[in-house]
Amino acid sequence: MPLNTPMLTIHDVAQTLNVDERTIRELIRKNELRAIKIGKEWRVTESDLDAYVNGHANFEINNVKE
Repeated sequence: MPLNTPMLTIHDVAQTLNVDERTIRELIRKNELRAIKIGKEWRVTESDLDAYVNGHANFEINNVKE
């Protein structure tokens, strides 16, 4: 992961998924959502959040026509 990769706070992730921050902390604690701890704060990359969401989707998007 490049050092210039944008990172989201737990608050950002919770707002994006429309869930409580405690839910995000629980996902991180259970190793369901990959995160990096910097000092006392957790950060999640956009690609890790995308991977989590795509991994929990009810179907995979393969051939999307634009």
